[in-house]
Amino acid sequence: MIPFLSLQDVTALHGAEINEAVSRVVNGGWYLQGKENEKFEKHYSEFIGSKYTVGCANGLDALIWIFRAYIEMGVMKPGDEVIVPANTYIATILAVTENGLVPVLVEPQPNTLEIDDELIEDAITDKTKAIAIVHLYGRNAYTDKIGYLCKKYNLKLIEDCAQSHGCKHTDGRVTGSIGDAAGHSFYPGKNLGALGDGGAMTTSDPELAAAVRALANYGSQKKYVFKYAGRNSRLDEIQATVLDVKLKYLVEDNAKRKAVAHYYYEHINNPLITLPDFLPDEQNVYHLFPVIVSGKKNRDRLHDYLEENGVGTVCHYPIASHKQECYAKELWNTPQLSLPITERLADEELSIPIGPSITIEEVAQVVELINKF
Repeated sequence: MIPFLSLQDVTALHGAEINEAVSRVVNGGWYLQGKENEKFEKHYSEFIGSKYTVGCANGLDALIWIFRAYIEMGVMKPGDEVIVPANTYIATILAVTENGLVPVLVEPQPNTLEIDDELIEDAITDKTKAIAIVHLYGRNAYTDKIGYLCKKYNLKLIEDCAQSHGCKHTDGRVTGSIGDAAGHSFYPGKNLGALGDGGAMTTSDPELAAAVRALANYGSQKKYVFKYAGRNSRLDEIQATVLDVKLKYLVEDNAKRKAVAHYYYEHINNPLITLPDFLPDEQNVYHLFPVIVSGKKNRDRLHDYLEENGVGTVCHYPIASHKQECYAKELWNTPQLSLPITERLADEELSIPIGPSITIEEVAQVVELINKF
């Protein structure tokens, strides 16, 4: 059996160090808002290249608090519009709608799977206040044109870095430091994953960082004094210390993913399968390795065939966000949006195994099966 991703094997790569760190925290008796969070936030800021990191409960919350903080700061107000990629995981859009903001969905480029910067300007209106980009699958989604549009129209640039830990733009900036603010997920399966839920926002804006930190701590900047009506969304000390251990090995672990990806690009050869455009190594950390299979029936057949032959795969994301029941009656989706590229990708995308613990021998078996399909 070749699993899609074995979290047990991934954790074992640095298991002794993780166990020591967790034991230290458990025995230390301080479990929230302590030195482990301070240490991880400092190290993560240095890694990303941002002035501030604020740990929170998960990646969705990180994005929610960014938009909420901008509303509290008077930068945005409910009813304002945020441009988002149509083919993202729903969390990006949930963060927008949670705050009473209106998502404006823009199609991706089918060859890159990232938001099409040629379509963004036509989607900008007087109500647009931000562009949210998602570095989907671990691929750099930022382009200089997106930066130009943000300056031209005075828009905030929000990055969803849930899948892009360690990814860089062509100028060397790490995702999470390119925009005005970024949300990061440390869900266990991520390139930088905790042993449970966890997240963070990064920014170099001190006012935004302070607002997010308060909002995620009941709205309090000082004990029993509440500037905002916030919520409880904190990164605990155990997750912070685990992340701090794994952060030291992130570049090394990403390099293992890149070696796997190179093998796939060099050896997958099946007329039914298309691979996304190859990016220079610094621009893709291969959180996932998506292949596009010609037609939904063939995609589903390939999924079943690989499963039957002991290879784990996942379809990301088989129902597009604008077709989800939760958004069926929203004004921005009435009548239901027609987004053919996003809908085709939902029908044809299949992610095959990749990670820091899979062996090249296993990868060769996956390729052999795919090429025989």
